[in-house]
Amino acid sequence: MKNHKALKGALAALVAAATLAGTSGAAFAAEGKQAADLAVHGGAQRIEGVYGNQNAKNVILFIGDGMGDSEITVARDYLHGANGSFDGLDKIGQPSYVGDPNVGTGQYTTFSLGAGIEDKGEPAVTPVTDSAASGSAWATGTKTYNNALDVDAYGKPQLNLTELAKAAGKATGNVTTSEIQDATPAAQMSHSTLRSCYGPQGKTDGSDNNADAQCEPAQLKENGGIGSISEQMLDTRADVTIGGGAKYLHQTVQAGEYAGMTVWEQAEAMGYDTVEKDVDALNALEYTGKPVLALMADGNLQTQFAPSVATKQDPAKDENPIQCAVNPDWLGNKNANGNSASLADMTAKAIDLLEANPNGQSNGFFLQVEGASIDKQDHNANACGQIGETDDLDKAISAALAKVDLSETLIIVTADHAHTSQIVEEQPNYALSTVLESPVDGARITVAYGTSPDQMYANDDAPKFDEVESSMSHTGTQLRIAASGPGAQRVIGLTDQTDNFYTIANALGLAKTSEEIAALSDGADAQLVSDADADTQRVEFSGFDGDAAVSYTVAESGDNGAVIVSSDDIAKSATDPISGVRVRTGQTMSIDLTGKLTEGKSYTVTITGKQSGKVVTKEFQAPADSVSGIVPGESVENPGDSQADGQQSGVAGVLGQTGSAIIAAVVLVAALVSTALALKMVKDRRR
Repeated sequence: MKNHKALKGALAALVAAATLAGTSGAAFAAEGKQAADLAVHGGAQRIEGVYGNQNAKNVILFIGDGMGDSEITVARDYLHGANGSFDGLDKIGQPSYVGDPNVGTGQYTTFSLGAGIEDKGEPAVTPVTDSAASGSAWATGTKTYNNALDVDAYGKPQLNLTELAKAAGKATGNVTTSEIQDATPAAQMSHSTLRSCYGPQGKTDGSDNNADAQCEPAQLKENGGIGSISEQMLDTRADVTIGGGAKYLHQTVQAGEYAGMTVWEQAEAMGYDTVEKDVDALNALEYTGKPVLALMADGNLQTQFAPSVATKQDPAKDENPIQCAVNPDWLGNKNANGNSASLADMTAKAIDLLEANPNGQSNGFFLQVEGASIDKQDHNANACGQIGETDDLDKAISAALAKVDLSETLIIVTADHAHTSQIVEEQPNYALSTVLESPVDGARITVAYGTSPDQMYANDDAPKFDEVESSMSHTGTQLRIAASGPGAQRVIGLTDQTDNFYTIANALGLAKTSEEIAALSDGADAQLVSDADADTQRVEFSGFDGDAAVSYTVAESGDNGAVIVSSDDIAKSATDPISGVRVRTGQTMSIDLTGKLTEGKSYTVTITGKQSGKVVTKEFQAPADSVSGIVPGESVENPGDSQADGQQSGVAGVLGQTGSAIIAAVVLVAALVSTALALKMVKDRRR
């Protein structure tokens, strides 16, 4: 009898295990998926469906770009001694520090699905990722090819955490020591098939135009696309954006409502509080109800430590180990007014602004902070540079810990990919190296760089910060991830970068599955607004929060009604996923019809979400010249639910060529409808 019961128990356990493996447990399968299966939204999760029920009011994601285990160890050994610890970096995930079980540490995988845009449409497992593909993975939950930002392996835009947080009514922030258009920060504010598409004139300071080389043509606004990274940054409208890359905003907008302005001028016209390379102005910022755009350098921010130069094997280096010197141009140095702009300073300022924001106070915030030049100086075989940038990130984490309550804030610390530096026993004869002496314990630390054979500089020709050229390469090893706060335990064990998206989305209560994200556009609506005094007419629309882009057509009513205006008028490739009108999440947008309507005539407007498949079709009658106000439209049809997987055959173009965006707070559709019947229609649509 006992044996029979034991056999029944064993069989039950096997059935349960098989059932688990057939559902969400499939993510734990010993054999990996093929590239096509990994390319779908969430396809690369390792802990699919394992979410827990802990929610956080706020999430702060710290990214050390290129900060693998080796980079952490090099910096710790030099700055704090081999037995020392970082004040912030090593505290996250440590139960002894927070005194709370809501902590976790683990490792995650970082592979991408293609070596570059040449692999778009043909995903292939690529063991070594770049920063764009990795940033896209945790920002969207979708794997993509190297050099791509928030599009999938086929080039289709995927909504990111900033957009989803805005749709949920949260405050949002993005802080970096790199150019704000660089891959990691850009992954929280743009969709680009090429990471180099910095601005409307490409990757220049505005003195020339190389957009055709740096961007896919279909993405450019003059070709009916969703626009460059800088232009999309303004559309995304994070509440706080701080970093470098100021010179790229001196490019001239090529098409749309703001054509002829610089991107800086467009930002001011859109209601941003702007700061350009002014440390005192950054420190003086207070919440004014406007989004903040503060860019503190033309390019990347200066590093904390002056560069060191890795050289070939030389016994003299062992006899004369070096110590790192502070870079006099580092913005973390106090100026004459006692102000500074280290990553810690920028992080503290961002948190203050987000907590002063009414959305942040009531509904919380999402903030990404990047220590960018750990990677950049690792590329340069610059040991002192990468050490100082790791220290800068550590101090930023400490600054955050001093400001937030870990009972309501989840802090995650991780990296985007590993890098090349290694602590080795002695100078190798096959690689460049630097020999350091720790100022703490006096240890001699030999740091080797083995992914490039070239000596980049003569021993006596130390480069200046802006003269250093990249040479060393990324590696494909798994990375450390650590978390403290509600939901932190989800990072324990082996996960994937895409799991990080789900960890954050679940903690904040954001839409995370394809179906949930598409449903964010269910409340989309449109109506005609006429202003007799200004003699203008426009169609206002909002609620496409499950989409990165929309297309639209306004035509005379009837089976053969003439098209009055359509977003395909200027679309270079109307079916290209990166064409169309960039959605401004949580904002009201408009199509300008001034001078295009005939008094008393009926028209139909059709607006299509290119990702969700949501279609809003409204019929309205052009008002008499003396009429002012909102003209209720009649819903003709809404076939959006029948669109499979966001596939669209409709065209899309640039709103700015035929209309203008209304920069205002979200206006509820119900408040704009003047009759009880219209109110009921809106409510029915939202069920």
